[in-house]
Amino acid sequence: MSIALARRYRPRRFSELLVQDHVAAALRGAVSKGRVGHGYLLTGPRGVGKTTAARILAMALNCDAPTDGEPCGSCGSCSRIWTGQASLDVVEIDAASNRGVDDARDLRERAMYAASQEGHHKVYIVDEAHMLTREAWNALLKILEEPPPGVVFVFATTEPQKIANTAAPVMSRLQRFDFRRIGPAAIKDRLRQVLGEEGVEADEDALLLIARHADGGMRDALSVLDQCLSFGEGPLTPDRVRDVLGLVDDEAFAAILDLVTNRRPGDVFGVVDQLADAGADLVEVAGGLAELLRAVLMTHYGTTAPVLSESARELVARSAKALAPEDVVRMLKLLGEAENPLRRSANPRLVLETLLLRWAMMDRAAELKALLSGGAPGPAGSPAPSTPPPPATIPEQHGGPQGPAYSVPWTAAGVRAAWPEIVETAIRQSRFLGQALEHGVPRPAAPGVLELAFGPDEAVSLEGVERQKAAVEAIVSARLGVTVSLTLARSDDRGGAEAATSAAPSGRLTVEALRADRLDHLRRRDPALDALVDALDLELIDDA
Repeated sequence: MSIALARRYRPRRFSELLVQDHVAAALRGAVSKGRVGHGYLLTGPRGVGKTTAARILAMALNCDAPTDGEPCGSCGSCSRIWTGQASLDVVEIDAASNRGVDDARDLRERAMYAASQEGHHKVYIVDEAHMLTREAWNALLKILEEPPPGVVFVFATTEPQKIANTAAPVMSRLQRFDFRRIGPAAIKDRLRQVLGEEGVEADEDALLLIARHADGGMRDALSVLDQCLSFGEGPLTPDRVRDVLGLVDDEAFAAILDLVTNRRPGDVFGVVDQLADAGADLVEVAGGLAELLRAVLMTHYGTTAPVLSESARELVARSAKALAPEDVVRMLKLLGEAENPLRRSANPRLVLETLLLRWAMMDRAAELKALLSGGAPGPAGSPAPSTPPPPATIPEQHGGPQGPAYSVPWTAAGVRAAWPEIVETAIRQSRFLGQALEHGVPRPAAPGVLELAFGPDEAVSLEGVERQKAAVEAIVSARLGVTVSLTLARSDDRGGAEAATSAAPSGRLTVEALRADRLDHLRRRDPALDALVDALDLELIDDA
């Protein structure tokens, strides 16, 4: 009887687990030293070996002739466990269909019985463990705290955060192992080994397409390989893989990038029509474009590109000459914004067309950095002047001892214009700190002194900023180029609070409002720029 490749080439020993050496070494060592825990939680993406590792552990604990913690893989006990046949000592449970409290109580009662043979272990493998209800976890909690001797529970899940939310106390009773996603190169090598044993020839690019489509899962890769081998006879070719998976060839990607680099938005509709007529998966098309653009960006910065076919490498080299790195970053950002709508939309074709049109029309955007540096507006990626004008300084009548010159941004409008970047920098260090700063209203009180006011309902935010005051001062000083001292105040106990809060409704400055205020301030400061933006219908992009 024919057996699927994913089952036939399933590992039987810890040493055969692909890319999971950290898990294999720990479990093998625990078995060989007699230090096996009573409960394990195996987490990671689908198809990377979680349930397989659980079976190997069960085999090793009940093997008739184990060697250094490894099961022999051929004795009667190992064979029954590996093939999933009935075993008195190893029970596999699918939590998706056995998730209730009654199922958990039944499992708890069965675990009280000893193993069928002296020296064996009772092993319970619970797959899709995140599907268990809160009540089911509560029923298992006591036996996980005080398990009978010789009983081992192994829970496998792709979503450990759900277990943490549903049954947090359980997490501390289990030893957790996180399985890694398997890279395309490792998957391709394994597919080559499997085809060698099957006596089938295959093109390297065909194996690469399968490896990239598998998205880190070896089981998925073997299942796709099985499907492709059933689809036709003879050597496995890239065209056969594309037909099976609904992928487009590199020529289609080349046509898309060509219309973008040559600014031909009118050609977008014809290209998407061809993709739709060919039955291409538009989500897969977007994913392929993301991989190519990432490779183009890596090429710009001298980094080795990911595993690509020969034709894809040539396409990346051509595109790197035509697209500036700034363009590529913006294209990737737009693609990221379109990813979820593309997956969920009832009309993904419209989403893809809109994305490609925005790519092809990017030369109508002007960079804020270049404008601030005194350069003329132009296409994204245009170089800014090498020597920006020196900042204007505030006269000495502001008072205080001689110190650093405070530039034009050291005004209420200037600080508000810089505040979005300050908030984003803080978010990268601490999300809580960044969110707290969003609730404050900044106002220069004196040269080098910044007052940050919080409304009467923002006590938590004020306390959070106060605890990390030194970090905020460092961020603000780095952004404004001067040493800044921070003072905190409540908007209801200082003079002039109303004037400070008028810049943002309800005493709160959002990042979006501050960005809009910053761009508006820039246009008002430069009448020539304001007229140019209106005349050419330019779009100002705040990338600061």
